[in-house]
Amino acid sequence: MDASDHAAPHYNDGNRAFLQSMMARGTLTLREAKPLLAAIFSLDSDSLVEADDVTEADLNSYISAAAEAISPFDYEIRTTQHQVTKERVWAFVNSVSDPLTQIATIRTTEETFYIKRFLDAMFVTFNTRRREVMSMNSFQALDLKKASRETFNEEGSQEQAVDKGLSADQVEDLLRSLAMEGWIARSQEGYFSLTPRALMELKSWLVETYNDISPENDEEWQPIKRCIACSEILTIGQRCVELNCNVRLHNICENSFWASRSGVKKCPKCKKPWDGKHYVGQKAVTTTEEYLKGKRRSGIAKKSRAVEPEPEEEEEQQEEEEGEEEEEKLETSAAASRRRRSRREAVTQMESDEE
Repeated sequence: MDASDHAAPHYNDGNRAFLQSMMARGTLTLREAKPLLAAIFSLDSDSLVEADDVTEADLNSYISAAAEAISPFDYEIRTTQHQVTKERVWAFVNSVSDPLTQIATIRTTEETFYIKRFLDAMFVTFNTRRREVMSMNSFQALDLKKASRETFNEEGSQEQAVDKGLSADQVEDLLRSLAMEGWIARSQEGYFSLTPRALMELKSWLVETYNDISPENDEEWQPIKRCIACSEILTIGQRCVELNCNVRLHNICENSFWASRSGVKKCPKCKKPWDGKHYVGQKAVTTTEEYLKGKRRSGIAKKSRAVEPEPEEEEEQQEEEEGEEEEEKLETSAAASRRRRSRREAVTQMESDEE
């Protein structure tokens, strides 16, 4: 790809070096760009330029030039804020090709199948109306190494013949590779989630694959949702207390959002009180009594033990948890059915186009 042929007249070797570096990295932040641009500026001016002298305006200028140069090749540079740190991230992405098609060009067939199972687990199995985790721990990721019997029955014998699965070591190597390439991140608690780069690259695909976007379902709960404040896809943050309401809010957006509404903390859609204690992401698991109790039992948490509930209370809690698990299974089954229907429609459309 020679972007120079399509670049503006002022596009020079410094711009080329910047673009090549960004393509190699996949993503870039101002913190990472400062030493890179300082080195480019130092070569251009024959004098030392310190990294601290590089501004965000300098970075934006080089980003704009790079974006203009690559646009004829169906690439673009997208930007978003990190959902936890609020740090702005720029990513080099393919704006046309299907993300899984891109992945398949550099992965084995079994690795590609695993990545699809990984995404299905993240946005279907671990993303229900009652508990929107959209992440998984290492044990859950390893459990996906082989295609399930259910997958064979639903998707057909062809996938069963092709998808031989991965070994535990291969899964660990693949997850390590995806993390190094900037597609997934592992938290201190051991949960894997998609990075800003992955969300920018996959955002359209995620909505098309997992959401039921028919008009009659406009008000129903959807697996993929956007922040009410910034409109970016949200996988970490807060949710409305009403289970059927799709309003979500990033933690990094909440201060400015509530300030713009005179500090009145009510859901802008259903008007229920917003307590900020209903979570999206790993906190949907790590703040539950079940998880904390497990931490205490394992000795990881060194704090004093909480008072155990009375037998009657414990029995009621167990019944409630079993009811929630059953509801989550039903929701997961419904989501899987929608996904299969979407795939069948896509295959039918492809066959129709070929004819």
